[in-house]
Amino acid sequence: MAGACVEDRVRQRGRLDAALGSAAVTGRRDPRLAAVRPAARDQESEAQDPRTHGSDATPLWAVNLPYLTAALPGIGGVLRTSVDDFVVDEEPAYLPIGTGDHVFVRIEKRGLTTPMTIDRIARALSVRARDIGVAGMKDRHAVTRQWLSLPPPVTPEAAQALALEDIRILEVARHPHKLRTGHVRANRFVLRVRGMTASVDEAVERARAILGALATAPGAPNWYGEQRFGREGDNAEKGLAIVRGQMRPPRDHKLARLLVSALQSELFNRWLVARLADGLYAKVLAGDVMHKLRDPAAAQGSAAAEGVVRSGGGMFVSDAPDVDEARLLAGEVGITGPMFGERMRRPTDGSPAAAREAAILDAAGLSIESFQAVRSIAEGTRRDATVEVGSPSVRADGDAVEVAFSLPGGAYATTIMREIMKADVPREPETAEHTNAVET
Repeated sequence: MAGACVEDRVRQRGRLDAALGSAAVTGRRDPRLAAVRPAARDQESEAQDPRTHGSDATPLWAVNLPYLTAALPGIGGVLRTSVDDFVVDEEPAYLPIGTGDHVFVRIEKRGLTTPMTIDRIARALSVRARDIGVAGMKDRHAVTRQWLSLPPPVTPEAAQALALEDIRILEVARHPHKLRTGHVRANRFVLRVRGMTASVDEAVERARAILGALATAPGAPNWYGEQRFGREGDNAEKGLAIVRGQMRPPRDHKLARLLVSALQSELFNRWLVARLADGLYAKVLAGDVMHKLRDPAAAQGSAAAEGVVRSGGGMFVSDAPDVDEARLLAGEVGITGPMFGERMRRPTDGSPAAAREAAILDAAGLSIESFQAVRSIAEGTRRDATVEVGSPSVRADGDAVEVAFSLPGGAYATTIMREIMKADVPREPETAEHTNAVET
């Protein structure tokens, strides 16, 4: 019965229903499920794979995800009216030590994707783009600051002398090793919303209330944002066809990984939707795979004031749900959700947690064994169900509302802004390069 309940919940999402051949849901919808339709994007498509992203018209699909803060009114408005309204500062896992063969550069880019930026720098320095290290991808329609590593024989002097349009060199230092994917501590976002439905003062108060709720343990839902699923929103369907053996994987390894990853992400979102809908968002079940987080006492010190978000520890399977639930609400541990694959750590066999994950797969016509065929591109892992919103702040900025917060690498700022605005939030579809670099 528990499995059937979960299946009913996840089918409310609707995005994969056509591919699964399921009937439309006719029952009463959960009032917390609110449709959000992505806004149309501009037609520039450099560094985007045309096989994955089609026209730039507003997609005909809508993502139904629950608002955790449904009881709190949003501020409406528009995000990203200009690149200066979306500012991202990468907080690295470590800083360069000043010696070594590689040259670390902290850059500021405007209106460029990270791959575009890397290509320009590679051409200017006559090095291969693939030899330039990057910890994570950053938005194009934004002002973003991040670290890159440049290979030998590039010198600090050559890096400092770079003069490229829309790219500024902020810092340069040597380091012994190449910067690797995932070496990100957090990202700090400073975002401005304009054209709110409420006055600026009222919008500030509303945004503060919502951010305060999201910043309370266990945190905000760690949804995969709409950009994960491609411009047309059909990457998950393509991934499903690949996993089922109904579609040959693209020869491009990165593109194949992108499509299957979209399916994994969709299934994770469905799992999390079901947890919220069934009142299990902040409740630990027997068999849940838990993630040890930093000592909550650290949040009371100066580190929290500087925007530190929780760091990862080991994982364990809960055999004492009541004890672990208290730790969850204290910020000591977190629940993790499935990114299905052969090597994913699984809940205890026969446990309530295992039954819920099996129901998600069953609703998609899959089993864990289905992922054997794609194990080379989708090994499977766990993803935190919730994300800590670090050092949130809200202030009036003329006729706009400025919202600032920190998130760990791999989390989506647009999902936080969706809660605050309760309106359309523009998103940038991920490219094949994102699949290898955005997750941490």
